[in-house]
Amino acid sequence: MHPRLAGPAVSPRWLMAMLLPVALLALPLPAAATPSANDLPVEDIQTFAEVFERIKRAYVEEVDDSTLLRNAMRGMLSELDPHSAYLDREEFQSLRESTEGEFGGVGIEVGTQDGQLTVITPIDDTPASRAGLQSRDVILRIDDTPTERLSLQEAVTLMRGDPGTEVSLTIMRQGDDAPRTFTMAREVIRTESVRSELLEPGYGYLRVSQFQTRTGDQVRNAIADMEREGTLNGLVLDLRNNPGGVLQAAVAVADVFLDSGLIVYTEGRLPDTEMRFSASTETAAPDVPLVVLINGGSASAAEIVAGALQDQRRGVVMGTESFGKGSVQQIMPLGNGEGLKLTTALYFTPGGRSIQAQGIEPDVQVVRGRLEVAEGSELMVREADLEGHLRSRDEPRTRGELGERLREDYQLGEALNLLKALNVLSQRDR
Repeated sequence: MHPRLAGPAVSPRWLMAMLLPVALLALPLPAAATPSANDLPVEDIQTFAEVFERIKRAYVEEVDDSTLLRNAMRGMLSELDPHSAYLDREEFQSLRESTEGEFGGVGIEVGTQDGQLTVITPIDDTPASRAGLQSRDVILRIDDTPTERLSLQEAVTLMRGDPGTEVSLTIMRQGDDAPRTFTMAREVIRTESVRSELLEPGYGYLRVSQFQTRTGDQVRNAIADMEREGTLNGLVLDLRNNPGGVLQAAVAVADVFLDSGLIVYTEGRLPDTEMRFSASTETAAPDVPLVVLINGGSASAAEIVAGALQDQRRGVVMGTESFGKGSVQQIMPLGNGEGLKLTTALYFTPGGRSIQAQGIEPDVQVVRGRLEVAEGSELMVREADLEGHLRSRDEPRTRGELGERLREDYQLGEALNLLKALNVLSQRDR
């Protein structure tokens, strides 16, 4: 039986607007959460219809029904959390491209913090990283468009575009007295998510910049390449400024180092959002001493990997506290070619820790440089200005160059020192 809506007779347009929320309420819910007819917010539905009609009749410019309804849907999702969004066709395609690892843009991962569009991290070897954009930079304008009223997806769409075209970002950086502007030429961002090299004979470096569908296989291949040059006595897994990505890719990377046990589990309202992921016995590097580097730009899937390896006591987590994004989003295609990005669950480490708004605390805290922050200051020292891409193994690197790099990257140098110490202790125990 349909709920009976009390009140005056309504026009067909009002009726259409009133039936939209009713249709949404008719979506299947868990049995325990199914509302009764008495729970239907009739008054709110009537208010929605009234607002809709008044905008149509009185707004200074004519607005079509489709625009109003899409704005209403965007509003419903944007008020839930910073990561849920309604995606039009262009935004839906853009999200698919970034997941698959190729798109046109400047190469930054953005989010919202305190209602402001904020850089989470620049992607390695992109216009953004080369220009010097840093984690926690607040983006005030994209070209001539203020960002304060833009949705996250609208901002991403403005920053992306054809390779060779320019975009200007006006940003405010902590500690600056005035905004600064970065003008960059867009490029085709082909994000190879894994890079590797030997820091010294026997000591490998594995950089994972984000988690894409092929990242797990790329990590396995990178380890195999390093092992062909000799036995690995230690490995640095660098997850700094890694904004996350595909959940299954995070599970695959953790599985490279674990041969048993739980990696991560999720909990949500619907049965299909409650999942558990465990390690397989096929492990590429089950015994190699491991140091995992994280910082304030390490988020989501990066925190899954760091949390799993920490809880399983598989490696030492070093650096600074991670970002604290412990929610899972599902991408839901709609029949009209558009889509929803909806937060459906929270994820937990093997030990039962929720990372949402908490982050991963490192076992060994090491800031990027020997900088000290004044007591009481809110400024966090972050790994915000990455060096750029690692050189090919075919490109020679002198010992002097490598030594200079380790001096510049204090966290990486300390990770290498810790691996050497772990090896010394291991040999004493034999």
